[in-house]
Amino acid sequence: MKILVTGGAGYIGSHTVRLLLERGHEVWVYDNLSTGHRAAVPAEILLTGELSELHRLDHVLMEKRIAAVVHFAASTYVGESMTDPARYYRNNLVNTLNLMECLRRQGIGRFVFSSTATTFGTPERVPITEDEPQRPINPYGNTKLAVERALADYARAYGWGYAALRYFNAAGASPSGDIGEDHDPETHLIPLVIWAAMGRRPHIEIFGTDYPTPDGTCIRDYIHVDDLASAHILALERLEPGKGLCYNLGIGRGYSVREVIKAVEAVTGKPVPVKEGPRRPGDPASLVASCDKIQRELGWKPKHADLKSIVETAWNWHREHPKGFKK
Repeated sequence: MKILVTGGAGYIGSHTVRLLLERGHEVWVYDNLSTGHRAAVPAEILLTGELSELHRLDHVLMEKRIAAVVHFAASTYVGESMTDPARYYRNNLVNTLNLMECLRRQGIGRFVFSSTATTFGTPERVPITEDEPQRPINPYGNTKLAVERALADYARAYGWGYAALRYFNAAGASPSGDIGEDHDPETHLIPLVIWAAMGRRPHIEIFGTDYPTPDGTCIRDYIHVDDLASAHILALERLEPGKGLCYNLGIGRGYSVREVIKAVEAVTGKPVPVKEGPRRPGDPASLVASCDKIQRELGWKPKHADLKSIVETAWNWHREHPKGFKK
C-alpha cells in the first residue's frame, strides 16, 4: 500500500514508519521538522512541508498515488494548549480538517489518527475502556476529540474507513538503538528520570505525594513506542469503508512515579536525585488503559509488557545518544 505518514519524522511517527517499511508498504513522510528530526527517517522518503500548504499536499497525494494516511502531525503539550489554545485549534484541528479535505478531493478514504487518552479527561473508572465518557479538560484534548468526531461524520457521509488510537504514555525506544525519544522541551517522565540519573538535570521533581495510591504518587500506563506503532499497522490493515475503529492503547497496568524512578535506578545502576513538590492542577491520581478491545478485535499484544523492558530500551537510546539526534 502507498501510505503518507504526516509527522512521520517525530517520535511515534518514525517508529511507525520503520515498521511500515518492514511490512513491505511504500511509505512517504510529510513533516515540517518543527519537532521531528530529519535523521529519524530515510532521507529518500522525507517530504518537507506544512499541512496548511494545500496545493503541495494535493500534489503529493496525486504524484505518489497515496492510498492511505497515518496522521501524527500535531502539537502535543497539554500545558501549552492551556496558554496558547489558538495554536492547538489551528494546528490540530484546522490543519487536520484541511488534510481531510485534500484526501476527499483525491478520493482517498483510509485514515489512521493519532489520538490520546487525554480525550477522557478525569475518568470515572479505571482501567479506562473505550466506553468511558470523553470529557476533555484542556484544549489539546478538545482538539483531538473534535477530529475523532469529524472522522466519524466522514465515515457516515463519505464511506471513509478510519481508526482513532488513544495513547496513554508512550515510552521507550527502538531496540536497535538508532531512533528514540528526542523532544525539546522534554516533558515525559521516563526520559526526565533518565536525565537525572545521567546528571543532565539536578533532580526529578515528584508532583504530589498524597494521592490515593499505594505510595502516594500518580500512576500511569506506559506503552512502548514500537507497540504503539504495531497497533497503527494492524488498524490500517483492517480498515473497512464506512466504519471506524476506536481503541485505547496501553499495557493495561499502571506504574507510579516512584516505581518509574526505582526502575530507572535498577536499569542504569545510578541513583536518581528526587525533590518532592505539591500536586499539579489537573493531574488525575491514576490513568490506566483497558486494552481488551484491541486485543480481542485485532489480536494486538504488547511485546514490552513491563516497565523494566521499556526503561531498558529508553536507557540504551539516551546512553548512546545523550544529545538525541544532534551530532
